[in-house]
Amino acid sequence: MTDSDAAVEQFLDAVDAAFEEYDQGYADADATLRVVRTHVEDLRDDVDH
Repeated sequence: MTDSDAAVEQFLDAVDAAFEEYDQGYADADATLRVVRTHVEDLRDDVDH
């Protein structure tokens, strides 16, 4: 597994967790979107380096 593969796997797990929290009613849409955006930024940083 490459570093990029690991970064993508971590991203997908984190986004799945954010969506699960939203689906369960623990977070609203705005909060979920902020979390997902943060994970996208982290993924971009990981892939660029």
